[in-house]
Amino acid sequence: MIAVAVIVAAIAITWGVRTWIFSRSHVTTDDAYVEGHLVPVLSRVSGYVTQIHGDENMHVPEGDTTVVIDDAEYRAKLAQANADLAAAQVAVGRRGYTGQATAQVQTAEGQSAATDAQIVAAQANYDKAASDLQRIKTLADQQVVSRQQLDAAQAAADAAHATLIAAQRQAAAAGANVMNAQAGVRLAAARLAAAQASAQQAALNLSYTRVTAPVSGVLSRKQVELGQYVQPGQTLFTIVADTGVWVTANFKETQLNDVRVGQPVEFSVDAYPNCTAEGRVWSLAAATGAEFALLPPDNATGNFTKVVQRVPVRIYVTRGCGPGRPLRPGMSVEPSVDLQGPLGPVPTQAPR
Repeated sequence: MIAVAVIVAAIAITWGVRTWIFSRSHVTTDDAYVEGHLVPVLSRVSGYVTQIHGDENMHVPEGDTTVVIDDAEYRAKLAQANADLAAAQVAVGRRGYTGQATAQVQTAEGQSAATDAQIVAAQANYDKAASDLQRIKTLADQQVVSRQQLDAAQAAADAAHATLIAAQRQAAAAGANVMNAQAGVRLAAARLAAAQASAQQAALNLSYTRVTAPVSGVLSRKQVELGQYVQPGQTLFTIVADTGVWVTANFKETQLNDVRVGQPVEFSVDAYPNCTAEGRVWSLAAATGAEFALLPPDNATGNFTKVVQRVPVRIYVTRGCGPGRPLRPGMSVEPSVDLQGPLGPVPTQAPR
């Protein structure tokens, strides 16, 4: 009995010493779990679902079509947008062809040039009529010509002046027509740009009727059925991405004094007995978990009770439990950080 007691005591002392030594160089928590990217697959247009390619727990590559929405309405809208675009192109003109608005500018400019020529002719006629009138007045003062000839010369000069004023006013109107035609060209160009944008948007909406997987991964949480009417922004699936997982461990604030980025970590996985995975400290949160709660505690509003806070620590997984035992988001793990282990490299950002 004495020998058995000595052996039991030796075992207990050895276990206690090992545990004490381990606790001085390691920090451990059971408040930890696996995380990953859960990417929602959303509908970007409304319509009735005509096809579904995929089901729960099926793997889909990035870019594969998962849901098809009835596109008859969107094809009709695209045809209408293309027709409006063609009409706008006719107004502006295509390569090698003069558009309607440009032709109106050319017509207005031709009319303006014609009125300018009429002004030149009217000015010449008026100058001649004024010179004739001046000579007739001189001869009339000398009583060489009759009063009737003087009146005729005066009338001719007045008529030439009126013709000149009319030509000048026509030139002003022609200039205004040119400006209006040029404004019409700018308006046609703006309508063409709007028609192009509408056609592009219609083409995009048509392409959105085929909902594709944004990332490669496993389909989960199927929320759509054949014949269902979906709305823009409605979640159809959730994809658990293949971009990798990490561990989030909520350590007590009293355990973080010696925790550094890059320290080695070992963690057991509750789902897989006898599995010890490995990783490294990736990053430490900038605040405790309570600060990000929906209703953060406000100690100034009532009686204060001190509670040890927990800080999320992200752990990068360097070795899992093998291909047959994958780490899935949500699994519970128990990490142990080696505070005296060598620091190693970690990624600068999460995998995408």
